[in-house]
Amino acid sequence: MSLSYSCNGHICENLLVMDSFVRFLKEREQEQLIKILSFLFYIFRHDDLKEMLDSNKDSLKLEAMKRIVAMIARGKNASDLFPAVVKNVACKNIEVKKLVYVYLVRYAEEQQDLALLSISTFQRGLKDPNQLIRASALRVLSSIRVTIIVPIMMLAIKEAASDMSPYVRKTAAHAIPKLHSLDPEQKDQLIEVIEKLLADKTTLVAGSVVMAFEEVCPDRIDLIHKNYRKLCNLLIDVEEWGQVVIINMLTRYARTQFLNPNESLLEESSEKAFYASDDEEDEDKKAEVTTLEKRKPYVMDPDHRLLLRNTKPLLQSRNAAVVMAVAQLYFHLAPKAEVGIIAKALGMFEPYLKSFYIRSTDPTQIKILKLEVLTNLANEANISTILREFQTYIKSMDKDFVAASIQAIGRCATNIGEVRDTCLNGLVQLLSNRDELVVAESVVVIKKLLQMQPEQHSDIIKHMAKLIDNIQVPMARASILWLIGEYCEHVPKIAPDVLRKMAKSFTNEEDIVKLQIINLAAKLYLTNSKQTKLLTQYVLNLAKYDQNYDIRDRARFIRQLIVPTDKSGALNKYAKKLFLALKPAPVLESPFKDRDHFQLGSLSHLLNAKAAGYQELPDWPESAPDPSVRNVEVKDSVCAERTVLTGPEGAGVLLLQTTRGSSNMQDLPKKRPKALTKKHTIAPSGSIKMYELLHRITGEGLAVEYCFSRQPFSPDPNMVAVQIQFTNNTNSETKNLHIEDPRLQSGMRIREFAEIGLQPTGESVTVVMGIDFCDSTQAANFQLCTHTRKFFVSIQPPVGELMTPTFLTENNFKKEQGKLMGMNEILEKLTLGEKCVNEHVIVERVTATANLSRVPCGSDKECRFAGKTVSSGCLVLVTVTTKEGGGAQLTVNCEKMVIGTMLVKDILQALSQ
Repeated sequence: MSLSYSCNGHICENLLVMDSFVRFLKEREQEQLIKILSFLFYIFRHDDLKEMLDSNKDSLKLEAMKRIVAMIARGKNASDLFPAVVKNVACKNIEVKKLVYVYLVRYAEEQQDLALLSISTFQRGLKDPNQLIRASALRVLSSIRVTIIVPIMMLAIKEAASDMSPYVRKTAAHAIPKLHSLDPEQKDQLIEVIEKLLADKTTLVAGSVVMAFEEVCPDRIDLIHKNYRKLCNLLIDVEEWGQVVIINMLTRYARTQFLNPNESLLEESSEKAFYASDDEEDEDKKAEVTTLEKRKPYVMDPDHRLLLRNTKPLLQSRNAAVVMAVAQLYFHLAPKAEVGIIAKALGMFEPYLKSFYIRSTDPTQIKILKLEVLTNLANEANISTILREFQTYIKSMDKDFVAASIQAIGRCATNIGEVRDTCLNGLVQLLSNRDELVVAESVVVIKKLLQMQPEQHSDIIKHMAKLIDNIQVPMARASILWLIGEYCEHVPKIAPDVLRKMAKSFTNEEDIVKLQIINLAAKLYLTNSKQTKLLTQYVLNLAKYDQNYDIRDRARFIRQLIVPTDKSGALNKYAKKLFLALKPAPVLESPFKDRDHFQLGSLSHLLNAKAAGYQELPDWPESAPDPSVRNVEVKDSVCAERTVLTGPEGAGVLLLQTTRGSSNMQDLPKKRPKALTKKHTIAPSGSIKMYELLHRITGEGLAVEYCFSRQPFSPDPNMVAVQIQFTNNTNSETKNLHIEDPRLQSGMRIREFAEIGLQPTGESVTVVMGIDFCDSTQAANFQLCTHTRKFFVSIQPPVGELMTPTFLTENNFKKEQGKLMGMNEILEKLTLGEKCVNEHVIVERVTATANLSRVPCGSDKECRFAGKTVSSGCLVLVTVTTKEGGGAQLTVNCEKMVIGTMLVKDILQALSQ
């Protein structure tokens, strides 16, 4: 019994406590309750997180950091955890360390004193084997806005700019503007780093370093000269926001380096000097003729054309900012005949009218912009369609949009005289609309339209006068009063009655309406003083004592001007000319007019005012600057070598080869060296795939095939050896077979073969040429020339042919693989094909796909392969791990992420067949 009683007592006590708590909650507002509960939860949660961060277990630290980063992502404040988090920056667990750096990047600027205590740890992070840690350490370091560490930051940026990882170099580019804003005196050193990073061939770095260039030294156009062609060629592969930055920079660059394609070198003047004599006129004509004879026709600079050609494909980008950037580039740089290609991308012109019909889901700003486009596209042919569309927009619930639609109708009526009456009648019908805003906006627009032909629309003026009692919007009431006063002679019976009504309500009207009542009274006094003299004096007396000094001053001025007295001045007799003068009809203009002086697509262009940071678009130069500044000097760009190359069957080929760079083509010799000995056929091995370079029908009897021999190219180990086989199927000799006009991407090089000849009826000759593809699968384009014809051909390498085998032990393989983790590692699961039944088939298919060598492995379930890219020597590691049931996992480790991604795709396809 005692136990039961005790339990019941506790229950009663708890119920009483709960009841008290509920009453307490009812007495407080809900918002305050939420704040109290959130604060309690915040304290408990943060205490738990601090305990987890102080734990010796990495799993608890990792869980705590995940929760903290999730809080930051949701917008919660986690700054009070900074001391507990920063202690873990030295944690050995790589996953914990990554999240710690994510947190520190967010709060290092707010907690600078605590961050400074760990600066030695950040410096050690700059030497970490993992590229993500090195980049994060630099990002945190550049976020500490304290001038005392400027030398440390500068040293870190310089070292990061030379880092092997493009991701770290990209982070260095991001850190440059931060350091410049902290200490502008470091500008000269930072420009040196920018110059170094601009020469980087990696697409990951390009956009970031151009942004740093724009922030720090946008006037140093000389830094762009040597990198212009490279940036144009890399543009297609740069990430989207980097593309926007590069395109905007290249737009400004092009305006300083190329001639205007839409304007002659000299302007023709058809105007004669006002005081010029006939003799002087004859002399001017002779000088003009002489000048015209000397004028050279405009020829577009090849680099100008390169920019237009390489940006055109980006009109298909899924990113609207990229499309807009290309559109403004064409708008400011392209010949007028070519600007039309941006029409479909932006939908600006008449054929795409329906693309600009407004949807209910569009934001107000977009609706207004579409209205602007539709109004500009309106003409006699499509105006009826557009007006029907505008009528539906007036029913919208969006008030700003409705007002803009009515204004658009007025602009259409102004621009197209044939529909002016139709628009006026439509607007008059809107005057009976229940929505006061619609009526008010219609009145304002009608007023402007009536000024064009007032004598033909006196009925409309009478109709509007009757609405003065119902319309309450001040601007609309003022517009009606102005119309009645301006055209009072057309409504002589109605105007005095309107003045009588307005005199009664004068004291309750808005200031803008009061001013128009005074104007109406003055005009009626001058035209119909018998009926309105007393009314005018009454209105002027009311205005004399108004609270607004503008109204008081207006009343005094008008009284002295229209009412003759002894003190009246000479202006009294001109009162009618002053008040009743014919006024020009207003022009309904677009709110977007006169913005051409701002760069299209910029914030300044949108606001029609110069925004902070806006850079003026330079004027075109009067004369063409020197184009040679963009030529890149290549050491030993032209040299002759006498080399014996050995094919798979041991046949010797004596070639006289020429090394040619991708730039400075005009400096290369025209004459081609001839081969010193007869060529012999080299048959490729059976496992090497042959590709068609020129079909015998296209080549008019000349057939050309090529393959990647996978043999080292002895003249230059950084080039891929390409074996080319020529076959003459004609009945005549083919002479002087050689290569001309290589059109290569920036950095690519070709070491050509010497001129050869082919005897008729089926003779075949095989030669070897070297191509430096710069670790890219982009094609090498060139002309294949004979003594009579030229054929445009291209060689595009599979990603696997950009590699050369390298030998690694199992331990070295694991060590190098450990350095290429994170973003440099790609893992994919796959199902092996039916024929991939054993290790031998897997090895055969992987090595057929990529030029890699087998790495010894102690496990029978793993196959490992290693190689290096031919051009840059970057390591490529491939692991295929087989699992039960025909499954497998493919792992590719490579510093060049694009190469790794493409290689994974090709190997997956080979192993799945």
